[in-house]
Amino acid sequence: MTTLRTEPVQRGLEALARSGLEWHAFAEEATELLGAAVPYDAACIGPVDPDTGLLTGSVKRNLGDEMDAEFLRHEYVTDEVNLFLALARRERPVGILADDTGGDPRRSSRHRDVFVPHWALDHEMRATALADGTPWAAVALYRSGAAGGFSPAEADFLGRVSRTIALGVRAGLVTAVPAPGAEGAGATPVPGPAVLVVEPDDSVSRLSPAAEARLAELGGSGWGALPNPVAAITAAARALGEGRLGTVPRLRVRTPAGEWLVVHAAPLTGPDGSPRQVVVTIEEARPPEIVPLVVAALGLTGREQEVVAAVLQGESTQEIGRALHLSPWTVQDHLKAVFEKAGVGSRRELVARVFFDHYAPRLGDRIAPGGFFAGA
Repeated sequence: MTTLRTEPVQRGLEALARSGLEWHAFAEEATELLGAAVPYDAACIGPVDPDTGLLTGSVKRNLGDEMDAEFLRHEYVTDEVNLFLALARRERPVGILADDTGGDPRRSSRHRDVFVPHWALDHEMRATALADGTPWAAVALYRSGAAGGFSPAEADFLGRVSRTIALGVRAGLVTAVPAPGAEGAGATPVPGPAVLVVEPDDSVSRLSPAAEARLAELGGSGWGALPNPVAAITAAARALGEGRLGTVPRLRVRTPAGEWLVVHAAPLTGPDGSPRQVVVTIEEARPPEIVPLVVAALGLTGREQEVVAAVLQGESTQEIGRALHLSPWTVQDHLKAVFEKAGVGSRRELVARVFFDHYAPRLGDRIAPGGFFAGA
């Protein structure tokens, strides 16, 4: 691979990352540019949640959508080779499947069960694209057997441009999410919290457009009985207003559909000293809130929660021990306790539980600038 082939592509990707394209358009053009330096038969670029490194979408070339569920099962449950979470931990976050399996790609279940039998793609090179140490995208390139495998020089090139791809996806996520009420937002509901005003008699006097649906999800109604979590936090807000509570009340609750919500409440002050109204906001929990919720729901101790949060970031036993000032044996003891409480047998099963509960049902939804889904 010569400088003549790669330098124009690298400059083109850098210009593309600064062009202001929303992330789908950026990924489509980036895959085309990559093909000029690293020829391929199929390709995929997808954003990942920067808080967890888990996939939130994809743009494909010469790959259909019919195997998505099967691919995700291999990525988060059965496969162990060159996973995107693992690549993010490497100094150079790139892996060639043939090299990393000792010349036996069938060690990868996604290769053996998906890409070879379904698309006749025998060779794979993939990378996790990071910016400032944070993952923003996953990249995968594939070739048929006739085309030959990927070379170390091609892996070096993909490693060099991976940060540019991360920057382009990150910038494109900002472009892709329209502001509330913006022209062209379409029929998709605008993301944002549900807001309601509760009167002293627990009736609702004001309701934002999203609030009725959120209240229904929690088993109540905007113009009838409040759901239990909202009624409870409203009472807590009144206690705050009367000086019987020292902090603004906040709770996290899971809907029957499995979505985590965060509910806040605060008393409103009037000039005449009349009984206080309470304003309540309900919004979707973000990843930093979801992960502690998941592990807290398992009845884990504080230290066990810290260990699990590190596992979800892909950290090794040694890295966890150094960060938490624990010996590797103590980390393993904590993990054993976590697995027993969670009913899983490995780190991979724990990661899979978080992904399939909180990410897989949302794939295809719009993604907010922060990298997580934009909302219902």
